[in-house]
Amino acid sequence: MKEKHPFYVINGNVLPEVFLKVVEVKNLLEKNKMLTVQEATERVGISRSSFYKYKDSIFPFYEKGQGKAITVLMHLQDEAGRLSDVLNYIAAAGGNVLTINQMIPMNGTAIINLCIQTSHMKMGVDKLIEELTELEGVNEIQILARE
Repeated sequence: MKEKHPFYVINGNVLPEVFLKVVEVKNLLEKNKMLTVQEATERVGISRSSFYKYKDSIFPFYEKGQGKAITVLMHLQDEAGRLSDVLNYIAAAGGNVLTINQMIPMNGTAIINLCIQTSHMKMGVDKLIEELTELEGVNEIQILARE
């Protein structure tokens, strides 16, 4: 089935100038809360209508190591203390767990969805996932999303 709104990663050098200017306007508005859309678009050199047309369609892409958060899906053995071990390890690495969603364990497996703030971690995301996978009782980890 075809997606309604597919997303692509594309080099900014090949984008039409209007898209880059929309990002510039968004940055100006974020940095200066007193600035109006009209003032920001005039500074950048695009129309307000162009800004409103594309503002919800373009966002900056953050490099792998600069991400602010990841969402992971974990399969843990359904044993007391397994989730606690994972959470303690994330905290020791400098990560901050933002959300925890756990399904009812079935067949000895607990399925857990974690959103982890990664901006202050002492290691890269890939290293964190690798080391979490080695913890006793961790059967599988998948990264679902990166911010």
